Amino acid sequence: MADQPPLPRERRRTTRGLRPLPQLAKDLVAQLRRLIASELALFKAEMAAKAKAAGMGAGLLAGALLFLFFAFGVLVTAAVLGFALILPAWLAALIVAAILIVIAVVIGLIGWRSLKRGMPPVPDDLGSELGADYQALKGKRP
Repeated sequence: MADQPPLPRERRRTTRGLRPLPQLAKDLVAQLRRLIASELALFKAEMAAKAKAAGMGAGLLAGALLFLFFAFGVLVTAAVLGFALILPAWLAALIVAAILIVIAVVIGLIGWRSLKRGMPPVPDDLGSELGADYQALKGKRP
């Protein structure tokens, strides 16, 4: 160390009045904790606001579906009354009910086929991909 020239005057002055490294490290940790805590608080507030908006939207959609259900009932009644002009009322109601049952069965069958295509909810090639990943982790080529 004796072989090195002394530090220039400007560099010697810059270390005066500065906090030591352990104190700086403690301050850094404290600031990181405050930053993380404030970020979490901001995240919670944002998620609460979004959840409130989503809840309001879901409630309004449920209300709209309720009104749509009653409107559909009125339309069914109108269909029965329309058929009742040319047929007896009981036969008109029976025909409208049969049409609704056929529509429900067709929609149900389409839904059932779609549901069976999606089952089980596991990717088909998951096993082969996991095997390839395992081989890659072992350092072997698939």
